[in-house]
Amino acid sequence: MASSASSFRSTQPDLDAITDVEYTSRHSASSSLARTLVETTPLLPSKRQNNEPRTHTLAEIKKEAWFILGYAVPIFGTQVLEYSLSFVPVIAIGHISTDALAASSLGSMTASVSGLSIIYGFTSALDSLLPQAWTSDRPQDVGLWTQRMTVLIYIIMVPIIVIWLNAEWILLKLRQEPEIAHLAGIYLRWFALSLPGQAITIISRRYFQAQGLMQIPTLITLIIAPLNALFNYLLVWGPEPIRIGFVGAPIASSVSYTLMAVISLLYAYFFVPTTAWHPINSSSFKELFKLFKLGLSGTGQIASDWWSWEFVALAASQLGPLALASQSVLLVSSSIAYQTPFSLGLATSVRVGNMLGSGQAKRAKLAAETAIGMSFITAIIQSSIFLIFRHNWARLFNNDDKVVALVASVLPLVALFQIVEGATCVTDGVLRARGMFLFGALVNVCSYYVIGIPFGIALAFWAHLGLKGLWAGLAAALFFAATASIWVVLRTDWEREVERTKERLGIDGNSDESSAVSET
Repeated sequence: MASSASSFRSTQPDLDAITDVEYTSRHSASSSLARTLVETTPLLPSKRQNNEPRTHTLAEIKKEAWFILGYAVPIFGTQVLEYSLSFVPVIAIGHISTDALAASSLGSMTASVSGLSIIYGFTSALDSLLPQAWTSDRPQDVGLWTQRMTVLIYIIMVPIIVIWLNAEWILLKLRQEPEIAHLAGIYLRWFALSLPGQAITIISRRYFQAQGLMQIPTLITLIIAPLNALFNYLLVWGPEPIRIGFVGAPIASSVSYTLMAVISLLYAYFFVPTTAWHPINSSSFKELFKLFKLGLSGTGQIASDWWSWEFVALAASQLGPLALASQSVLLVSSSIAYQTPFSLGLATSVRVGNMLGSGQAKRAKLAAETAIGMSFITAIIQSSIFLIFRHNWARLFNNDDKVVALVASVLPLVALFQIVEGATCVTDGVLRARGMFLFGALVNVCSYYVIGIPFGIALAFWAHLGLKGLWAGLAAALFFAATASIWVVLRTDWEREVERTKERLGIDGNSDESSAVSET
């Protein structure tokens, strides 16, 4: 576990080798002792310290890669298991009727665009604050920022729930079919019960991961995933006294997310050391507006990505049933593959944030650059799988020969897409660790809405390339995003980032209260 930041970084031990007991004891020690000067303390930094080599040894890179991988694997498990929570209701409802499936899909899309993308966007601000706070001189700020984000999210949740409760009226105004809009409205009214649980789960996950407890969210999701499948079966298709049909799916999801939140809170209270906790007091309600501004930039970064896929899905629906069916196969395939670079990006965000919080600029640089290299390796493996099995890949989802052929023709573009998406996920993680949410949002908006989507639509409809054109546009968008983000990451002044981290967390060596959150 990471140690407390020291005033003399050249003498700080390796973070990897410090145990929880050592970490806690160091944080509980008086900060004045850590700053005591002795007779042998140099007044000026040594030349060796100033002239450290700019490159890293192969042994350092391998060690860092294994460390990041150790973070990424449990995060990947969490992501895959959580993906099943949204996938199982689709399977359960899909066997009721076509209208029921269409309504649940419309309800899920509405929930993602109007609510979940916003909550995920705002909570992404914690990717910058918590890992840095954990390895700083005030690890209790992890708990403080967690409390503040919880207050902020519950305020934001109010208009989201109002929208969901009136979804049927809104969808009718958008000229959706009355029966589909009615069922989608019912779905969202019951699914709204899951929002408090989802918010607590998302926030507590950041709380655990910032402390290096990557396996905790995985274990909790491992418990909930089979229960969610059981709840869906019983409430949608179970025995007569329990079965309630269509509405059973959103109720099952709400129960599952609520249970996940309860287990997360109980585990944090009873089993996680109190090193990162901050007493709940008036400080928990301060700096909310500044946190809101940082979260708003995070929402711009994440929501712009989420919403772009809805635009592409809408465009694909205009190409006919064959293209729409093929797009569903490609989207599910890409979503599953996405879990790998996303997990790597989140692990990188935590690792870089920890290094910045502890003042280790060189280690932060090593983590960022190693992760970029790892993203290309994993992307090449995934791309190779798509290319090798492209002619039969679609048969995992559909046996229609026309769908299989169309999917096979588009998969080379999807394979290319994986390489740039992997790099984008990792660099996005580095940017979040640095607090550069606004830059990430601007890159995503330019990539998708200025370049990718217009280019893809032009190729699909004007150049008559159909589905190939849409995916070519997505690949172009991510190529631009990856290029811009990698360029910024590689040009980073990491020593300056350490100072910015202190400014962001309000660490000035004297104050006990966190100060302003600033956009880097």
